Amino acid sequence: MILLQVNQLSKYFAADLILSNIKFEIQTNDRVALVGRNGAGKSTLLKIIAGYESHDGGEIIRPKGTMIGYLAQNTGLESEKSIWDEMLAVFDHLHSMEKDLRRLEEKMSDSVILSNETEYERVMKEYDLLQVQFKEKGGYQYEADIRSVLHGLNFHSFDYSTKISTLSGGQKTRLALAKLLLTRPDILILDEPTNHLDIDTLSWLEQYLQGYDGAILIVSHDRYFLDKVVNQVYEISRHQLTKFPGNYSSYLEQKAANYERDLKLFEKQQDEISKLQDFIQRNLARASTTKRAQSRRKQLEKIDRMDRPMGDEKSASFSFQIERQSGNDVLKVDTLAVGYQNEVVSRDITFNLSRGDSTALVGPNGVGKSTLLKTIVEKLPSITGNIQYGSNVSIGYYDQEQAELSSNKKVLNELWDEYPLKSEKEIRTVLGNFLFSGDDVLKIVSTLSGGEKARLALAKLMLQNSNFLILDEPTNHLDLDSKEVLENALIDYPGTILFVSHDRYFINRIATKVLELDRGGSTEYLGDYDYYVEKKLEQEELKALAEQAAKASGSAVDNSKQDKTSYQQDKEAKKLERQRKRRMEEVETKIEQLELEVAEYEELLCDPEVFQDHEKAGEINSKIETAKEKLDELMEEWTELA
Repeated sequence: MILLQVNQLSKYFAADLILSNIKFEIQTNDRVALVGRNGAGKSTLLKIIAGYESHDGGEIIRPKGTMIGYLAQNTGLESEKSIWDEMLAVFDHLHSMEKDLRRLEEKMSDSVILSNETEYERVMKEYDLLQVQFKEKGGYQYEADIRSVLHGLNFHSFDYSTKISTLSGGQKTRLALAKLLLTRPDILILDEPTNHLDIDTLSWLEQYLQGYDGAILIVSHDRYFLDKVVNQVYEISRHQLTKFPGNYSSYLEQKAANYERDLKLFEKQQDEISKLQDFIQRNLARASTTKRAQSRRKQLEKIDRMDRPMGDEKSASFSFQIERQSGNDVLKVDTLAVGYQNEVVSRDITFNLSRGDSTALVGPNGVGKSTLLKTIVEKLPSITGNIQYGSNVSIGYYDQEQAELSSNKKVLNELWDEYPLKSEKEIRTVLGNFLFSGDDVLKIVSTLSGGEKARLALAKLMLQNSNFLILDEPTNHLDLDSKEVLENALIDYPGTILFVSHDRYFINRIATKVLELDRGGSTEYLGDYDYYVEKKLEQEELKALAEQAAKASGSAVDNSKQDKTSYQQDKEAKKLERQRKRRMEEVETKIEQLELEVAEYEELLCDPEVFQDHEKAGEINSKIETAKEKLDELMEEWTELA
């Protein structure tokens, strides 16, 4: 079923054309990615579709009753309610239905209605119909749904009575996403939903969206996320929209293949035109070949000339060099505790970095990753422990908040003032490599977009020629093309890198080591992100095996038993999977039984002999409440198992 059609849509900002002749449609269960350079008009198109911005031409058609849910970039949920009450507000319609059910139950116990058989039958039918609707709309499981979504978005450790107004900006953004997911709109529109999400939460969101009932339209700069979620890609380039079936990696392959094909066709036609023109010039004046030349000229005039295919739009172009080499030992961190004003965020952090290492620092939000980086670059004091720098180490630091880029200087002066010995031409060349051309260099720094600030911060970092780069979320605000340029520059960088990123594709390309941080210390993994995930899964399987063995034997498991062979691990993993599936089946059966029990009890309440006996009615109501509580617990367990 078609949920949305966009026909010949256009949009201007003042006299500047942003979107031209945009045409596409969204059907039920479509998973669509909207990609393109920063400034191409992606967010503008989402706002127009969601009804938050007007358009200058064309039309948007959607069937009556189609519900659109939209989450803008960095939208925080502003509310004076508690977390639980705000999420519960999504289901006000179910609360209303519950009240109606209670009202009808009271009616059915009314002696006047009981004495009127026709009226009693009418009320009974109304009650039965409402009860079916209530169940179909999730009336018996919405609280379990709320817990499931809050748990997935990393609120499991929170007191749900916490007021939203006391939370951080990132937490409010995650709650805005949670509330939108619970509304289950027909078309879910998400603009950069992966901002403020750690890797575990990202993985949960991927799985949630893969099973989502409606259609999804996403703008994201996370390639790993797009590959997992989408089945169509629309690219905005030069004001136009082009469709590519498949995920993001498939889109890149198709785009490259299309360009190669179109270029070959263009060159073949150009060769044909050249030959015809040459024949006409040589033979038109000769009497014996004039007719043939005239025939070729008619043939030439009939050719529908192709335009040279346009390649990618201009990308940033840069590389990181070093002024001098550091010693082999770059950084030693020993039993370090970090935090703010003597309040410890993470402790017992110990690791070493050697020259040439490229280390990804990972861990859940709030564990102290940025705090650790700020402590290493001496923007924050350490609480306890020791940090030792190697010989000749020069640090270049990239701050994810770009707090230092808030001046009222022009872009040109922001760079030139730090490197006054360079000529204006050299500074403009550097800025041009970071896509600041023409009048862009005269923009005021504080007015720049997130992507522009990120590119300017990278330009400043490049000119430092430091041999140790410490990067805090360097890919935030960069479009996919700029990310790729940054990846290539860091891969070729001859120095040492320590970086924080939630972009798993970026970590896979850059990292030679992964350092996992938690509140009680750090753990090192020698490999990229995929290796780290594999090792974590192995550890979890071994832990589960150890716990099972301990329960079975009634004693602690000897440490040596944890060193299982691959065969045993695989065998046990399959066993655990079978147990999980069996438990799911058991839970599903119990849920069905409880739902039947609730229905039977509620039917009993309709019996005049029961509802006229207040003691019996009270007893049955108590049983209904107990059954519903058990039902909620089982629904929550089923969600976790699934």
